[in-house]
Amino acid sequence: MNRPNLLTEEEINFRIEDLHLWKREGNQIIRETVAANFAAAVGIINSIAIISEAMDHHPDIQLYGWNKLRITLSTHDKGGLTKLDFELAKKIDDLTY
Repeated sequence: MNRPNLLTEEEINFRIEDLHLWKREGNQIIRETVAANFAAAVGIINSIAIISEAMDHHPDIQLYGWNKLRITLSTHDKGGLTKLDFELAKKIDDLTY
């Protein structure tokens, strides 16, 4: 799959405005969330995995403290943020949990 180009600083700043639960750290955007319990946290990971596979764009996901998730998005093969990161972030935000 041909990956989209890196976004400009202006494009990143514009797109991040719509993602209130995400913060930018360098060349990635990050969201932290707390699930109701361990099983719910794993369920969230599985839901993200299904969306990610369909997009062929995969986040880094850390499960810690039995119910906390840290989701990190960046287009690894481009070395920064592309439109794919923001599209996946919106899909993750649309999950109900």
